Amino acid sequence: MNKLTNKVAIVTGAWRGIGAGIAQVLAREGAKVILTDLSEAVQETAQEISNAGHSAIAFKMNVSDTDQVNRVVQEAWTKFGRVDILVNNAGIYPRCNLIDMSDVFLRTMFDVNVYGMFRCARAVLPIMMKQKYGKIVNMSSVTGPFVADPTGRQTAYAASKAAVLGFTTALALEVAQYGVNVNCICPGHIDTPGGREQTSEPGYPDKDVERLGSTIPMCRLGTPEEVGELVAFLASDESKYLTGRHIVIDGGNIIQETYRGPYTPLNH
Repeated sequence: MNKLTNKVAIVTGAWRGIGAGIAQVLAREGAKVILTDLSEAVQETAQEISNAGHSAIAFKMNVSDTDQVNRVVQEAWTKFGRVDILVNNAGIYPRCNLIDMSDVFLRTMFDVNVYGMFRCARAVLPIMMKQKYGKIVNMSSVTGPFVADPTGRQTAYAASKAAVLGFTTALALEVAQYGVNVNCICPGHIDTPGGREQTSEPGYPDKDVERLGSTIPMCRLGTPEEVGELVAFLASDESKYLTGRHIVIDGGNIIQETYRGPYTPLNH
Protein backbone atom coordinates (compact mmCIF):
# COMPACT_ATOMS: atom_id res chain seq x y z
CA MET A 1 0.00 0.00 0.00
CA ASN A 2 1.24 3.49 -0.83
CA LYS A 3 2.01 5.80 2.08
CA LEU A 4 -0.84 8.24 1.32
CA THR A 5 -3.59 5.87 0.22
CA ASN A 6 -7.01 7.57 0.39
CA LYS A 7 -5.63 10.74 2.00
CA VAL A 8 -7.04 14.01 0.66
CA ALA A 9 -4.46 16.66 -0.20
CA ILE A 10 -4.71 20.28 -1.32
CA VAL A 11 -1.68 21.70 -3.13
CA THR A 12 -1.59 25.42 -3.94
CA GLY A 13 0.41 26.84 -6.84
CA ALA A 14 0.20 23.47 -8.55
CA TRP A 15 0.08 24.37 -12.23
CA ARG A 16 3.76 23.69 -12.91
CA GLY A 17 7.21 23.56 -11.34
CA ILE A 18 7.54 22.50 -7.71
CA GLY A 19 3.79 22.54 -7.11
CA ALA A 20 3.11 20.21 -10.04
CA GLY A 21 5.92 17.92 -8.94
CA ILE A 22 4.46 17.75 -5.43
CA ALA A 23 0.97 17.01 -6.73
CA GLN A 24 2.27 14.25 -8.99
CA VAL A 25 4.17 12.51 -6.20
CA LEU A 26 1.31 12.76 -3.69
CA ALA A 27 -1.09 11.30 -6.25
CA ARG A 28 1.35 8.51 -7.07
CA GLU A 29 1.50 7.72 -3.36
CA GLY A 30 -2.25 7.22 -3.32
CA ALA A 31 -3.62 10.62 -2.28
CA LYS A 32 -6.68 12.24 -3.78
CA VAL A 33 -5.11 15.53 -4.82
CA ILE A 34 -6.83 18.88 -5.25
CA LEU A 35 -4.62 21.19 -7.31
CA THR A 36 -5.15 24.95 -7.12
CA ASP A 37 -3.53 27.79 -8.99
CA LEU A 38 -4.18 31.30 -10.26
CA SER A 39 -3.79 29.92 -13.80
CA GLU A 40 -6.54 27.96 -15.54
CA ALA A 41 -3.76 25.73 -16.89
CA VAL A 42 -3.80 23.90 -13.55
CA GLN A 43 -6.67 21.91 -15.06
CA GLU A 44 -4.23 20.47 -17.60
CA THR A 45 -1.83 19.38 -14.85
CA ALA A 46 -4.66 17.65 -13.00
CA GLN A 47 -5.71 15.94 -16.23
CA GLU A 48 -2.17 14.63 -16.75
CA ILE A 49 -2.24 13.11 -13.27
CA SER A 50 -5.67 11.58 -13.93
CA ASN A 51 -4.47 10.19 -17.26
CA ALA A 52 -1.70 8.41 -15.36
CA GLY A 53 -4.34 6.57 -13.36
CA HIS A 54 -4.34 8.69 -10.21
CA SER A 55 -6.95 10.88 -8.51
CA ALA A 56 -6.73 14.62 -9.20
CA ILE A 57 -9.08 17.55 -9.62
CA ALA A 58 -8.25 21.24 -10.01
CA PHE A 59 -9.65 24.64 -9.12
CA LYS A 60 -8.61 28.08 -10.19
CA MET A 61 -7.88 29.84 -6.89
CA ASN A 62 -6.13 32.99 -5.77
CA VAL A 63 -4.59 32.56 -2.31
CA SER A 64 -4.97 36.33 -1.85
CA ASP A 65 -8.77 35.97 -1.94
CA THR A 66 -10.27 34.65 1.30
CA ASP A 67 -13.61 33.81 -0.31
CA GLN A 68 -11.97 31.74 -3.04
CA VAL A 69 -9.83 29.86 -0.52
CA ASN A 70 -12.80 29.10 1.73
CA ARG A 71 -14.91 27.98 -1.23
CA VAL A 72 -12.30 25.51 -2.53
CA VAL A 73 -11.74 24.02 0.93
CA GLN A 74 -15.51 23.67 1.40
CA GLU A 75 -15.84 21.96 -1.98
CA ALA A 76 -13.02 19.57 -1.09
CA TRP A 77 -14.69 18.71 2.22
CA THR A 78 -18.08 18.28 0.55
CA LYS A 79 -16.67 15.95 -2.12
CA PHE A 80 -14.35 13.85 0.04
CA GLY A 81 -15.60 14.32 3.61
CA ARG A 82 -12.14 15.14 4.91
CA VAL A 83 -8.95 17.12 4.24
CA ASP A 84 -5.76 15.45 5.48
CA ILE A 85 -2.96 17.42 3.83
CA LEU A 86 -2.35 21.04 2.91
CA VAL A 87 0.74 22.01 0.94
CA ASN A 88 1.17 25.79 0.98
CA ASN A 89 3.26 26.13 -2.16
CA ALA A 90 1.82 29.17 -3.98
CA GLY A 91 4.35 31.99 -4.18
CA ILE A 92 5.78 34.78 -6.30
CA TYR A 93 9.37 35.94 -6.67
CA PRO A 94 9.69 39.29 -8.49
CA ARG A 95 12.87 41.27 -7.76
CA CYS A 96 13.21 44.93 -6.82
CA ASN A 97 15.73 47.07 -4.96
CA LEU A 98 14.36 48.31 -1.68
CA ILE A 99 14.86 51.98 -2.56
CA ASP A 100 12.74 51.48 -5.69
CA MET A 101 10.06 49.36 -4.01
CA SER A 102 6.47 50.58 -3.92
CA ASP A 103 4.04 49.76 -1.14
CA VAL A 104 1.97 47.86 -3.69
CA PHE A 105 4.95 45.64 -4.56
CA LEU A 106 5.64 44.94 -0.91
CA ARG A 107 2.02 44.25 0.01
CA THR A 108 1.58 41.91 -2.97
CA MET A 109 4.67 39.90 -2.05
CA PHE A 110 3.48 39.33 1.50
CA ASP A 111 -0.16 38.89 0.53
CA VAL A 112 0.74 35.88 -1.61
CA ASN A 113 3.84 34.41 0.05
CA VAL A 114 2.81 34.81 3.68
CA TYR A 115 -0.84 35.76 4.14
CA GLY A 116 -1.87 33.22 1.51
CA MET A 117 -0.57 30.52 3.84
CA PHE A 118 -2.52 32.04 6.73
CA ARG A 119 -5.73 31.96 4.69
CA CYS A 120 -5.32 28.39 3.51
CA ALA A 121 -4.30 27.02 6.91
CA ARG A 122 -7.14 28.93 8.58
CA ALA A 123 -9.60 27.34 6.15
CA VAL A 124 -8.47 23.71 6.60
CA LEU A 125 -7.70 23.72 10.32
CA PRO A 126 -11.30 23.40 11.59
CA ILE A 127 -11.57 20.20 9.54
CA MET A 128 -8.19 18.85 10.65
CA MET A 129 -8.79 19.72 14.31
CA LYS A 130 -12.15 17.96 14.26
CA GLN A 131 -10.53 14.92 12.60
CA LYS A 132 -7.71 15.04 15.18
CA TYR A 133 -5.43 14.55 12.17
CA GLY A 134 -3.73 16.73 9.61
CA LYS A 135 -0.46 17.56 7.86
CA ILE A 136 0.47 21.08 6.79
CA VAL A 137 3.63 21.59 4.75
CA ASN A 138 4.73 25.16 4.07
CA MET A 139 7.18 25.97 1.29
CA SER A 140 9.81 28.51 2.25
CA SER A 141 13.24 28.85 0.60
CA VAL A 142 16.90 28.93 1.48
CA THR A 143 16.71 32.56 0.35
CA GLY A 144 15.86 34.67 3.37
CA PRO A 145 16.26 32.27 6.28
CA PHE A 146 19.82 31.27 5.32
CA VAL A 147 21.23 32.98 2.24
CA ALA A 148 20.60 35.79 -0.24
CA ASP A 149 21.66 36.46 -3.82
CA PRO A 150 24.66 38.81 -3.98
CA THR A 151 23.05 40.57 -6.94
CA GLY A 152 20.44 41.85 -4.48
CA ARG A 153 16.87 42.96 -5.21
CA GLN A 154 15.44 40.24 -2.96
CA THR A 155 14.68 42.00 0.32
CA ALA A 156 10.90 41.57 0.01
CA TYR A 157 11.10 37.97 -1.21
CA ALA A 158 13.70 36.99 1.39
CA ALA A 159 11.72 38.59 4.20
CA SER A 160 8.53 36.83 3.10
CA LYS A 161 10.26 33.44 3.03
CA ALA A 162 11.86 34.02 6.43
CA ALA A 163 8.39 34.80 7.79
CA VAL A 164 7.23 31.33 6.74
CA LEU A 165 9.59 29.76 9.29
CA GLY A 166 8.09 31.78 12.13
CA PHE A 167 4.57 30.96 10.95
CA THR A 168 5.44 27.26 10.81
CA THR A 169 6.94 27.15 14.30
CA ALA A 170 4.11 29.05 15.99
CA LEU A 171 1.32 27.20 14.19
CA ALA A 172 2.91 23.81 14.92
CA LEU A 173 2.76 24.57 18.64
CA GLU A 174 -0.77 25.92 18.37
CA VAL A 175 -2.23 22.74 16.85
CA ALA A 176 0.04 19.93 18.06
CA GLN A 177 -2.47 18.68 20.63
CA TYR A 178 -5.04 18.28 17.86
CA GLY A 179 -2.88 15.76 16.01
CA VAL A 180 -1.87 18.24 13.31
CA ASN A 181 1.76 18.35 12.16
CA VAL A 182 3.13 21.55 10.62
CA ASN A 183 6.52 21.59 8.92
CA CYS A 184 8.44 23.67 6.42
CA ILE A 185 10.62 22.91 3.40
CA CYS A 186 13.38 25.26 2.20
CA PRO A 187 14.35 24.42 -1.40
CA GLY A 188 17.55 25.64 -2.97
CA HIS A 189 18.13 25.62 -6.73
CA ILE A 190 15.37 23.51 -8.27
CA ASP A 191 15.03 23.17 -12.05
CA THR A 192 11.61 24.66 -12.84
CA PRO A 193 10.08 26.52 -15.79
CA GLY A 194 9.83 29.66 -13.67
CA GLY A 195 13.48 29.41 -12.70
CA ARG A 196 14.53 29.04 -16.30
CA GLU A 197 12.38 32.02 -17.29
CA GLN A 198 14.21 34.13 -14.73
CA THR A 199 17.49 33.59 -16.55
CA SER A 200 16.28 35.80 -19.39
CA GLU A 201 15.57 38.77 -17.12
CA PRO A 202 17.93 41.77 -17.32
CA GLY A 203 20.57 41.65 -14.63
CA TYR A 204 19.97 38.02 -13.74
CA PRO A 205 23.43 36.49 -13.23
CA ASP A 206 22.86 32.80 -13.98
CA LYS A 207 22.17 32.62 -17.70
CA ASP A 208 23.36 29.02 -17.97
CA VAL A 209 21.24 26.74 -15.78
CA GLU A 210 23.48 23.73 -16.37
CA ARG A 211 26.54 25.71 -15.33
CA LEU A 212 24.68 26.79 -12.20
CA GLY A 213 24.22 23.11 -11.39
CA SER A 214 27.99 22.62 -11.40
CA THR A 215 28.31 25.05 -8.47
CA ILE A 216 26.32 22.66 -6.26
CA PRO A 217 28.20 19.84 -4.44
CA MET A 218 25.80 17.21 -5.77
CA CYS A 219 26.63 18.50 -9.27
CA ARG A 220 23.14 19.43 -10.44
CA LEU A 221 19.93 21.28 -9.72
CA GLY A 222 17.17 19.47 -7.89
CA THR A 223 13.92 18.39 -9.49
CA PRO A 224 10.33 19.23 -8.51
CA GLU A 225 9.68 15.54 -7.98
CA GLU A 226 12.52 15.34 -5.44
CA VAL A 227 10.86 18.12 -3.48
CA GLY A 228 7.63 16.16 -3.86
CA GLU A 229 9.20 13.08 -2.28
CA LEU A 230 10.14 15.14 0.77
CA VAL A 231 6.61 16.54 0.96
CA ALA A 232 5.21 13.00 0.74
CA PHE A 233 7.32 11.99 3.73
CA LEU A 234 6.15 14.98 5.77
CA ALA A 235 2.55 14.34 4.70
CA SER A 236 2.68 10.69 5.73
CA ASP A 237 2.56 8.91 9.08
CA GLU A 238 6.27 8.22 8.70
CA SER A 239 6.78 11.73 10.09
CA LYS A 240 4.09 11.62 12.80
CA TYR A 241 6.49 12.73 15.58
CA LEU A 242 8.00 15.57 13.56
CA THR A 243 6.53 19.05 13.79
CA GLY A 244 7.61 22.68 13.78
CA ARG A 245 10.74 21.90 11.77
CA HIS A 246 12.28 23.26 8.61
CA ILE A 247 14.19 21.04 6.20
CA VAL A 248 16.62 22.31 3.56
CA ILE A 249 16.73 20.47 0.22
CA ASP A 250 19.49 21.98 -1.91
CA GLY A 251 22.07 19.34 -2.87
CA GLY A 252 24.42 20.55 -0.14
CA ASN A 253 24.74 24.06 -1.55
CA ILE A 254 24.49 26.15 1.62
CA ILE A 255 26.87 23.97 3.64
CA GLN A 256 29.85 25.19 1.59
CA GLU A 257 32.06 27.53 3.59
CA THR A 258 34.20 28.15 0.52
CA TYR A 259 33.18 27.33 -3.04
CA ARG A 260 35.58 24.76 -4.55
CA GLY A 261 33.75 23.96 -7.78
CA PRO A 262 32.90 23.48 -10.48
CA TYR A 263 31.76 20.06 -9.32
CA THR A 264 31.52 17.07 -11.61
CA PRO A 265 30.14 13.60 -10.87
CA LEU A 266 32.72 10.96 -10.02
CA ASN A 267 32.69 7.77 -12.09
CA HIS A 268 32.65 4.62 -10.03
